[in-house]
Amino acid sequence: MAAVAEGSASAAAKEVEYQAGVQKLVDLLSKLNPSAKEFVPSAAASPPKKALSADAPVFDYHSIGGANGATDATFYVGFGNQHRRRGNGYINQGRRRTNDRVRRAEREDSIRRTVYVSELDHTVTEERLADIFATCGQVVDCRICGDPHSVLRFAFIEFSDEEGARTALNLGGTIFGFYPVRVLPSKTAILPVNPKFLPRTEDEKEMVMRTVYCTNIDKMVTQLDVKKFFEELCGEVSRLRLLGDNVHSTRIAFVEFVHAEGAIMALNCSGMILGTLPVRVSPSKTPVKPRVNRVGSY
Repeated sequence: MAAVAEGSASAAAKEVEYQAGVQKLVDLLSKLNPSAKEFVPSAAASPPKKALSADAPVFDYHSIGGANGATDATFYVGFGNQHRRRGNGYINQGRRRTNDRVRRAEREDSIRRTVYVSELDHTVTEERLADIFATCGQVVDCRICGDPHSVLRFAFIEFSDEEGARTALNLGGTIFGFYPVRVLPSKTAILPVNPKFLPRTEDEKEMVMRTVYCTNIDKMVTQLDVKKFFEELCGEVSRLRLLGDNVHSTRIAFVEFVHAEGAIMALNCSGMILGTLPVRVSPSKTPVKPRVNRVGSY
């Protein structure tokens, strides 16, 4: 009996000792931060690994990362991609800036080669004006603007070099038609015509001679109204293109006549009322491109 009692006492002592040890462990754990890294599962700390594609690059981790191996290699690859993306952005931005500088330089060069001619007589044509100023140098482009019935017309003449533009300034005061003209350095460049619209064949050049360019057309005017307006005054119209949008307050048109005489007569219509506005008519530099698969176009 004594032996049994002694065994029970020993077991009870071990149980008390065990419970005391468990309590110490609980007390110890309760003092720790449950969000500490040691308690974050590895699956939550890092995303699941994915298989590499067949063409994925192979890196020598030891040559890159030293003791930390994969960690340093991963940082190196990520930094490299970021640097490459940022570098591409810098390259594209640099190209845009270069293109802007080139266009600005070309425009400034064009302005230096251009003169502004004002107080032009209505009898002076672009061809005649270009011939007169050709004595100063090679003329690249000549544009007459304004109402052809007014002495307030003006023109821009661009030369192939600055010397031609400087020489042209000496023609100020020369009488062209009935009035002496003023010639000054231009502050703007001539807006170029899209080359793909310029006449390329002899047939297209002949079409241009029969075509006029009309601006300041009332938005309420229809294509049929424009056709009737010019046919009643100038002759038969073979093709007409009326253009416009919701942004601009007026529309423009290209009118091609059957005969060149019709286009010449149409120039005298500039200033006449079409709809509610005075239409402006000038020689066209481009032919009217026919619409494809359109019925009823002119």
